[in-house]
Amino acid sequence: MPKPSEQAKAAFTKLVPVEPAVTMRPMFGNLAAFVNGNMFAGLFGEDLFVRLPDDQSAPIRKQGGRDFEPMPGHAMKGYVTVPYTWRSKPRATQTWIAASLHFARGLPPKAAAGKKQAAAKKPTGRK
Repeated sequence: MPKPSEQAKAAFTKLVPVEPAVTMRPMFGNLAAFVNGNMFAGLFGEDLFVRLPDDQSAPIRKQGGRDFEPMPGHAMKGYVTVPYTWRSKPRATQTWIAASLHFARGLPPKAAAGKKQAAAKKPTGRK
């Protein structure tokens, strides 16, 4: 998995709104922002991705954005990677992150899975 530079982490952290409901934590060995347990933006190496409905991600795609694929051929539905120039365009990037936060805030909250819950969800391979 690609890792972000310290500069990318600092730039991302600076662009994510500081609010009590917003948390930052590792995801995919990188850094991601969450609201009510829902991931709305993050880094994957030097790339920035946001979560938006298709109609709102269309302008990002027109500017060079693409599906977010943490593994080649496995796009995460609803997530788009913003153009590589995201750090040099902080106003546009802040707008995309804010729209993503607004969208994710409207999703049903996710309860944090405890260790026992996560272990219970693992498939055993038995029938």
